[in-house]
Amino acid sequence: MSLSEITFFERFETDILLGNKTITIRDESENDYTPNSIVQVSTYENGRWFCALKIKSVKAIRFSELSNFHAQQENMTLSELKDIIHDIYPNVENLYVISFELIKS
Repeated sequence: MSLSEITFFERFETDILLGNKTITIRDESENDYTPNSIVQVSTYENGRWFCALKIKSVKAIRFSELSNFHAQQENMTLSELKDIIHDIYPNVENLYVISFELIKS
């Protein structure tokens, strides 16, 4: 079953709306998104809807394979990206890069 909703921490909202953040990295529990599907986006903290995104791709990646390229797509440095991923998914090596584009209203 493909997921039709996704949440982000509020601190990422501006980067998503400006098009500066074009991927998200999630664990196996959140890898069931279908390319070309539209998902509704809300804040993790309080469920406030703020946009819709079109899923472009979902690709498996290992934590050790994260690169500056991924960090640029997340609009942060590689060390910041690795720290955030480690905080959210401690001791998880198998991850998924979900790339997306903002649906302009």
